[in-house]
Amino acid sequence: MTDILTLVFRTLSSQTGQNKDPSAGPPSPAPRSSTLLVGEHRLSRSVLLLAAVTAASELGVRVAFFAQTQIQSLPECLQRCSRITFSYPRTLEELLQQVAGLHESPCPPSLIIIDRLDGFLRGAVAGSHVGFHSGDESRAAHLAALLCDTAAFLTEVLEKRGSSSAPCRAIASFLSDADSGQESRDASATDPVLAVLDRYFQARCTLDQDRSYEAAAAAAQEAWHVYLSGTKIPDDCEDGPALAQEWKLFIFPEGLMEFKLV
Repeated sequence: MTDILTLVFRTLSSQTGQNKDPSAGPPSPAPRSSTLLVGEHRLSRSVLLLAAVTAASELGVRVAFFAQTQIQSLPECLQRCSRITFSYPRTLEELLQQVAGLHESPCPPSLIIIDRLDGFLRGAVAGSHVGFHSGDESRAAHLAALLCDTAAFLTEVLEKRGSSSAPCRAIASFLSDADSGQESRDASATDPVLAVLDRYFQARCTLDQDRSYEAAAAAAQEAWHVYLSGTKIPDDCEDGPALAQEWKLFIFPEGLMEFKLV
């Protein structure tokens, strides 16, 4: 999944004149790759939508996008893209059923995206809208395991069909209770649910707001640190870190998003 995020960042960097080789494609995808996107809800959804349209248009793969609340206004490029299927399960149980049913699809997706895992987990407790509760760690483990197992199964299906769309990747966003008041990349130290999710997702993409002088000097409306990190997956048969990249994201008043590799 980090290959798709990197392609998103490269694409938007080259469009804005960053020092990128426009002929450079995405890095080779890691088999059974999964990434957890941690940070502010509004921004994380924008990044997920960018990942969906990039995967569908640039890589030509099918995308299954799950969100608890309906996206009211889709960009025109997404409205025209038949390779992206949007589903809106209301509860954790509905989400589990729909993810588990992806193996029955005649055209399996090569990218599974879930917006706001935390919303589904909080909603699993009747009448709960704030904070996590007892049992959320096991529910998080169940959901993450199903997501990763489904991606692994669909990878095998795609490979058997000789599809160039293999492997199937997975990405999910999560807004931690610990995100307020501290950097999201450190949130797993105080959020047991996020700590559980980190055991299932091979990579993490954190979004931290940048309030430095450089951000103000760029005349951007908002500035963010985008940090990709993770460890090598077992299939690589190697130990140690596999990736660590940091980008800066500038959002300008007219809505332009610009990425810069740090």
